[in-house]
Amino acid sequence: MITLGINAAFHDPAAALVKDGVVLAAAEEERFTHIKHGKRPVPFSTWELPYNAIDFCLKTAGITLHEVDHIAYSFDPHPLLGDHQDKLTVEIPLRPEGTRTSLNPNGGLAWENPYAGMFLSAILNAPGHLVDGVPLHLSKRFKGATLDTLGQWHFVNHHLAHAASAFLPSPYTKAAVLVLDGRGEQVSTSYWMGNGNQLELLGEVALPHSLGLLYEQMTSYLGFLHSSDEYKVMALASFGKPTYVDYFRSLIRISEDGQYTIAPLKLEETFGPARDKGGPLEAIHFDIAHSVQTVLEETVLQLITWLHEKTGAENLCMAGGVALNCVMNARLRDRGPFRNIWVQPAAGDAGTALGAAMWVDAQQRNVNERSYEMEHAYLGPKFADDEIERFLQWSKLPYKKLDNVAEEVAEYLADGHIIGWFQQGMEFGPRALGARSILAPPFPAEMQAKLNDLKDREDFRPVAPVVMEEYADTYFVNARKSPFMLFVNDVRAERKHEIPAVTHTDGTARIQTVNAGQNPSYYGLLKAFREKTGVPVLINTSFNTQGEPVVCTPRDAVESFWTSPLDALVIGSFMLEKTGSSWSRQSEAVSKEFQPLFS
Repeated sequence: MITLGINAAFHDPAAALVKDGVVLAAAEEERFTHIKHGKRPVPFSTWELPYNAIDFCLKTAGITLHEVDHIAYSFDPHPLLGDHQDKLTVEIPLRPEGTRTSLNPNGGLAWENPYAGMFLSAILNAPGHLVDGVPLHLSKRFKGATLDTLGQWHFVNHHLAHAASAFLPSPYTKAAVLVLDGRGEQVSTSYWMGNGNQLELLGEVALPHSLGLLYEQMTSYLGFLHSSDEYKVMALASFGKPTYVDYFRSLIRISEDGQYTIAPLKLEETFGPARDKGGPLEAIHFDIAHSVQTVLEETVLQLITWLHEKTGAENLCMAGGVALNCVMNARLRDRGPFRNIWVQPAAGDAGTALGAAMWVDAQQRNVNERSYEMEHAYLGPKFADDEIERFLQWSKLPYKKLDNVAEEVAEYLADGHIIGWFQQGMEFGPRALGARSILAPPFPAEMQAKLNDLKDREDFRPVAPVVMEEYADTYFVNARKSPFMLFVNDVRAERKHEIPAVTHTDGTARIQTVNAGQNPSYYGLLKAFREKTGVPVLINTSFNTQGEPVVCTPRDAVESFWTSPLDALVIGSFMLEKTGSSWSRQSEAVSKEFQPLFS
């Protein structure tokens, strides 16, 4: 049985394909269209489906759309229709002023947005958009699909899709599940108990109360793009003090049953005018970020303490956009009551495509046994050496074939160079995990600033380390297997001088561990780098530049390489190198400065 999962309602549109419980492919639309996050979460974009990602999934399975048995869409519009359930039309205002409504007559939630009818109509008509709206250049794999021949359509509750994405591919067959999102159909937070392939809803927090929306509002106030740049607020927090924690604590009220309320924010009245995009960052901005981050961590710690008491489970699985907050995750790991925590690597809305597909697959096959565990996220497009070389030859680009990729590239990195690294299947989710990465040595300390300059991003942003799994605890406190870069750890004091570039201002690092089974070429490079330098750690940041999604294809990689200050591109078994690189001139000095590490 083949099930296609689709996320398209808000942002981060994505597709995933599951066959008899096994995930065959998953990808985000942004990687194909070069539009960051695929689209903005506005009602006018809801009709846009992830056609490119769907096409990739179908191509991976070698099928066409009409061969798909079930289609799972990760949002259910019916709870929001209210008294429009049986109507054939909705009204869309020409001018939205003064059109906000009160509660619907049937007691359902209000349509706070005057364009809610357009939003819901686009979702209800998604099957038609799927068969009729596909771009011409992708039509081959959609040919023959009509509303009459389309596989069975399922609207899956958004939070259920998040919960399924967290639990069903996890290492655990029994676990508590927490979904922390900005918004779903009617809720922001939900609690579940997972057993086998089943999920039992234990409770939920209704909108408008939402920790995710609180963090979104703070992101906007601090001059960043909401539903996109929340991770910048998390990074900013490390530079601040808890000056305003009492204010944020006063907004949130938690009750004993996992419920909470959040009072309306009065940010400009409390703190003054919002920071303009690109404006100067002042102490107040650092302190606000630190304070809201601290209160988020405190609040979620209380919520999972209730969930643990409710379920008695040893394991916790998490999803929803808030679950991408790796600083919060580390606090839950270190101070929370659960023995183990697993976070879906595509915890944001993109992951609901995977969760919806896995949920429908399990329910339709009516099985309680697992046949898949998400040990890696390399579920996207991959390219063999012959494909890559044909493209390089066609493009008339100078390149060389490496006899031993790990050895030669490790030597290059040890000399202080920065490279683009393009290998195997593209990652699913927002993190680059060694398939579409920019790699550099973790020394000297100035390497962090050089990488931020290369990517044209803010100076306060840290860069993350990847470490051989067996050496993780040697370099990082309380390090566990962490292949998805979703937790931070303190850098051991005695190791900071070896990896200064990845040590954040607060002494932490957001680590990725890797073993030979997860990614042989990536692990082999780390091993060779350790043999040459004594350090089993590299900097790993995403292979993209400002405003661009992570690269997907060889063409993307080459374009990013030649339009940025990267020294070299290692793509498959091939290497492209720039001449006259400033890094080449500095490599001798770098080698001399860190010569004690190379013994």
